[in-house]
Amino acid sequence: MISTSAVFRSFNIHEYQAKDLLRKFGLKTLVGGVAETADEAEKISRMVVEEGSGKCVIKAQIHAGGRGMGHFKSGFKGGVHLCKTSKEGRYFAEKMLGETLVTKQTGEEGKLVRKVYFEDAAAIKRELYVSILLDRGAGGPVFIVSTEGGMDIEGVAEHTPELIWKFPVGPDGLNRAKAEEIARALKFGEASLDQVCGELTKMYEMFVKTDATQVEINPFAETEAGEGVCLDAKFNFDDGAEFRQKEIFDMRDPEEEDMRELEAAKHGLNYVSLPGTIGCLVNGAGLAMATCDMLSLVGLVPANFLDTSGGINHEKIYTALDLVLSDEHVKVMFVNIFGGIVNCRILAEALVDFMKERKPKTPFVVRLEGTEADAAKKCLKESGVPIFPVNGMHDGVLKVKELHEKL
Repeated sequence: MISTSAVFRSFNIHEYQAKDLLRKFGLKTLVGGVAETADEAEKISRMVVEEGSGKCVIKAQIHAGGRGMGHFKSGFKGGVHLCKTSKEGRYFAEKMLGETLVTKQTGEEGKLVRKVYFEDAAAIKRELYVSILLDRGAGGPVFIVSTEGGMDIEGVAEHTPELIWKFPVGPDGLNRAKAEEIARALKFGEASLDQVCGELTKMYEMFVKTDATQVEINPFAETEAGEGVCLDAKFNFDDGAEFRQKEIFDMRDPEEEDMRELEAAKHGLNYVSLPGTIGCLVNGAGLAMATCDMLSLVGLVPANFLDTSGGINHEKIYTALDLVLSDEHVKVMFVNIFGGIVNCRILAEALVDFMKERKPKTPFVVRLEGTEADAAKKCLKESGVPIFPVNGMHDGVLKVKELHEKL
């Protein structure tokens, strides 16, 4: 099934931006800098080498994990490399900038690298994993930690889940006792507790004050001196908090986001891309999620979550359908509307006009109930356009499955 978390609208930022945010809240990071050109890369890598430990790491900046084990379509291997000199920094930057990096999280299409981040390669003792997530089951934020941090944390979750621990945080926030419990689970010694508990407290404060839905530090490392330091960072933020997080939302990189989602937001549509073949146009978030779940129950995968909400008109319907059908993977369209505020007749007229003007090859299954539903169904039946009206949500899902199997 498609859980509510799968359609929770959020966005993330690049690692170099995340490091700036960590520093703003006083968390310990290593010296680093970002570059967009080979000349900048040579300059920045020289600075990091001279100010740090004498060597640095270059990391491709894309919104995806698994960069170190990824590959470029050019044939170059790895989006993370160790540099000992500024000339090496320039060499690796030239191999990455303007090239497409494919990782286990990007899919085969990969992502174009427009920036690289250089960071000190100081010696570390251990790589750990620390994240904070909003957990609806726990009713609030939860720390998720492991002593097995690093590149293959997904493998740890799959094969040795007993090495990952959860620590719910109550309504009073992260107190010292809970912070110590987390630090001890990560096997920090007594001499390190004050510093590590301080880092965890700052991390939680940052999570709350930035309206984050996720803060993932992987790895959160222990240095040879026994201190906890953030070596990598990934954030997600609640889209609903934009009005009070302007500075953070200005970091948004539209080049890294789904263009359909961005276009939908401009028109007041709640759209989230999903990896399936059934296009969905639904009014109301609850009904949209239920539609996704019912499709999943019969073995189908939605291509999107789309909540039109109220105020449907011709323009909004055209925009919504154009967005969904721009996804080449969509094989069948399912329109599932329960008309309360929405007038089903107006929607039916818009659908008929769209079919006559756009002439889509994708079959449409339409379920309409509620305000002026009878008039809407009559409009569809008399229109002469290739639409398959159904009398209920269950029948609609079965009709979608029937058509999908014939394609």
